[in-house]
Amino acid sequence: MKYCALASGSNGNCYYLANGEDAVLIDVGINAKQVELRMTNLGIVPSTIKAIFITHEHTDHIRGLAVFCKRYQVPVYMTAGSYHGSRLQLPEYLLHIINSDQMVKIGALMICGVPKYHDAEDPCSFVVSNGEVNVAVLTDIGRVCDNVKRVVSEADVLLLEANYDEELLNSGSYPYFLKNRIQDGWGHLANHTALQTVLTYRKRRLRHLILGHLSGQNNSVELVYQTFAPHFGGTKLSIATRFQETELFDSGGLLPILAEKPSLQQVSLQTSLVFPSM
Repeated sequence: MKYCALASGSNGNCYYLANGEDAVLIDVGINAKQVELRMTNLGIVPSTIKAIFITHEHTDHIRGLAVFCKRYQVPVYMTAGSYHGSRLQLPEYLLHIINSDQMVKIGALMICGVPKYHDAEDPCSFVVSNGEVNVAVLTDIGRVCDNVKRVVSEADVLLLEANYDEELLNSGSYPYFLKNRIQDGWGHLANHTALQTVLTYRKRRLRHLILGHLSGQNNSVELVYQTFAPHFGGTKLSIATRFQETELFDSGGLLPILAEKPSLQQVSLQTSLVFPSM
C-alpha cells in the first residue's frame, strides 16, 4: 500500500491511501487547488481517486470536498450526522450515507469505520486495509475509547493525532471555553496522552507511526519529536504538518517484518460502545 498526508493540522486535513489502482482520500479539508497541487508534487493523478471518506463535518475536514468530488465525480462516504452537520449540498448520485462502524469495499481496499468521541455529529475515524496491511488514521480523538485501543493494537501503519502540548495550551492565549473544549474528552489528544496510548496498546506489528493534526499555536514539530523519538527506535517515525505533503510512503518495505497479518474479518471493528449524547 501507498499512503501519505496531503495536509494534517487544525486548519486542514487530507490523507491519501492506495493499493495498486485503488485509491481513496480520507477528508478533503484543504481547498481543491491545494489538493491537486500537493498530489502533483507526489506524482498522484487526482482523477484516479475512487472514493472519499469523511470523518466529520468540521471545516478543516471538508473545506475542499464539494469542489473536488464534483470536479472528478468521486463518490463520497459519510455518516448522516456528518452530512447534516456539513450543510453541504452534494449530488445525490455521489453521496453514500454510511454507519460510523460500517465496512466499505473499494476495489482491493476495505475501509472500516471507527466510532469515536469528538464534538461533531456522529464522527468516525477509518482503518484502510488490503488484507495484509492495516493503515489507521486516528485524528480528532476526544478520549481513548475501546475502539481507539483496538485500532492501535491492529495497526501496521498508524497516523495518530498529537494535537497539543498541555503546558502551551494552558498558558496560551486561547479563551477558557476553547481550552476546555479541547481538553474535555470531546476535543483532541495531548502529546503525552497520544504517547501513552501507543506505548500501552501497540503490538510488534506496528512499523510506522505518523504524528499529525498538530495545533498551530499549542504544539510544534520539535515538541512532538522530542516527546516520541526516545520511545520508537525500532519503528519508523514521521510527523505530518499543515504546510506541505509528506512523502508518499510505501508499505512494501515493511512487509517482511510484519507479524500476525489479519484477515479482513479481523479488521472489522464492530462496536458495542454506547456513545453519550452531546
